[in-house]
Amino acid sequence: MGTERVERFIKENNIEAELRVLGQESTKNSELAAKAVGCTIAEIAKSIAFYYEKEGGKYAVIVVLSGDKKVDEEKLTNFLGAREVERMDPDDVKNETGYAIGGVPPFPHSEKIKVVIDKSLFRFRRVWAAAGAPNAVMKISPEMLANKLHLRICDVSK
Repeated sequence: MGTERVERFIKENNIEAELRVLGQESTKNSELAAKAVGCTIAEIAKSIAFYYEKEGGKYAVIVVLSGDKKVDEEKLTNFLGAREVERMDPDDVKNETGYAIGGVPPFPHSEKIKVVIDKSLFRFRRVWAAAGAPNAVMKISPEMLANKLHLRICDVSK
């Protein structure tokens, strides 16, 4: 169902993206995804989910960044103006986003989930992002993600 939701969102919002559902290949991590589509690990746009605390509440954020980078939690905390951030565990990712780890796309998500895109992806014309399932990916430009989806660009990678 996740891939169908992503595909419908792409069509309804005129997003330029090439969706590909793979056979047995897994895209559960950046290395496997890069091998499956024939690109570098850096060209994988991975989605990492966190909780952050701010103004007495606990919120969810997804950071979309290059597969060769890690999220610097101190930078993310400062970017969000939060007290702290905590990486979600696999169950929380599934419960909050509706997608399993390895299939969490940059869109669509409920309005309660903030999505930001790290500047590390802008080294490439196109990147491969998860498309709703651990064997589904989409080729998309970082500019399309940022502009069409109104994502805030951040610098939170290391």
